[in-house]
Amino acid sequence: MRGPSLWFDEADPGLPIKFGPASNGEYDPQPLSPVLSTVIREARAECDLTADRLGMDRRRFLKTAMASAITLFFLDRYTRLASAQEPGGCFVIPRDSMIDRLAADACLGGDDFIMDVQGHLLEYDLDPATRHRRFWGDQFPQVNCGDDDPRACFSMTHFMEEIFLRSDTSMVVLSGLPIHPEGSPLSMEVMAETRRVALGLARDDRVLLHAQMLPHLSHPWAGHEAMEQTVADHSIAGWKTFTHFTDPANGNHFFLDDHDLSAPQVGRSFIEKSLELGIRIICVHKGLSGGSRWASPVDIGPVARDYPEMNFVVYHCGFETAITEGPYTEATRNRGVNRFISSLRDAGVGPGSNVYGELGSIWWFLMRTPTEAAHVLGKLLVQLGEDRILWGTDSIFYGTPQDQIQAMRAFQITRAFQDQYGYPALDGLRKRKIFGLNAAALYGVEPRKRGFSFTPAEMTEIRETFPDGNHTWGPRNPAEMAQFHDLHRGWP
Repeated sequence: MRGPSLWFDEADPGLPIKFGPASNGEYDPQPLSPVLSTVIREARAECDLTADRLGMDRRRFLKTAMASAITLFFLDRYTRLASAQEPGGCFVIPRDSMIDRLAADACLGGDDFIMDVQGHLLEYDLDPATRHRRFWGDQFPQVNCGDDDPRACFSMTHFMEEIFLRSDTSMVVLSGLPIHPEGSPLSMEVMAETRRVALGLARDDRVLLHAQMLPHLSHPWAGHEAMEQTVADHSIAGWKTFTHFTDPANGNHFFLDDHDLSAPQVGRSFIEKSLELGIRIICVHKGLSGGSRWASPVDIGPVARDYPEMNFVVYHCGFETAITEGPYTEATRNRGVNRFISSLRDAGVGPGSNVYGELGSIWWFLMRTPTEAAHVLGKLLVQLGEDRILWGTDSIFYGTPQDQIQAMRAFQITRAFQDQYGYPALDGLRKRKIFGLNAAALYGVEPRKRGFSFTPAEMTEIRETFPDGNHTWGPRNPAEMAQFHDLHRGWP
């Protein structure tokens, strides 16, 4: 049952393309730029006018693809006006898509197979006696989502709603967080139960699981026996690891290639044990670390070269929010995403290899700066190849990923950037590969188009009448981030 809300306005769900400020908890939320403030103001005004002209309730209009088209149109317009040079990326929004539902659906909709390879939820024990105790979610605005117990705002139910009812996502991979497993709100048991529930609702398997593994920690559950037990007890699609996660017992971190002799030499044995167990996907967080050297992707190239039978999925691709992304140059080879590219080039790892780049949080952060977005997507397409980029959103932290999906559908790398930097065009086939066909091939799944057996019209009706608004879920400012990290070093 929904209770009172401090920020949720039933009559005003907000713009469907969400600009924050917000974070997934791994970086400080960025304040709105003057350009984004203008975009929000102008898009809100245009949405109000258009809803009146069409005789629609404002709240319902703000849940339509027409409102998304208006928002992206103004983002494209004011980005151009504020740029000294033509932006390298653009959102292609036909005028009629802002006033006509069918045109909007043709522009921003689709029946693509979408497989999100980075999803998170937090399933807390909702014992009424512990309702008022402090918990990690205290620092996120979604504690006021309207549920009687704020911990429920992160739950399996909310996750399923955001991913499957409020977006075009077809499949999702639940991926571990760097937290201790005892009592974790995203334990293997929680993930397995989510998969079971989704199977019952969709009548086929739409949720895959990554098991957390932090091999450098000084705990029995961090070793090879724990890996064996996890594989015996659960059907996992791969491992999720964090080389920069600090062992609270001794301050240790690690690298996958063990090149730092001062760190625990556990990376290569972790890879080899995984291969022995038949698990051939390792997902590793690289970037979004506040500049930690342990989150550098420097180790990716060497292990990709040395273990060709293992597939490495690099979450965030080395992206750091403090770095302005541009073209790859020798002068900038050790900055941001370029670090990832340099590691691969130095090891002789080229396109179509066993390395995949994942877009979780990158796309949400960069879709508001089209030139940077064009550089990052272009560089990844050149270095990894169009078959090695994976769609991920880091939801539930950004709310429904539908706005990220719509923005990607409308986004293009300009002809000028294609000619100047050799970036491929983001045509329909490349987008379909990024959205899900690449992940389907990697994980060996059938690319089914929808998460549930609803018609597109029924899905639209559910989203437009759904009680939640268009909101992000992560910390919205540095103060919330500081409280977040003070509580649990950034994790539950």
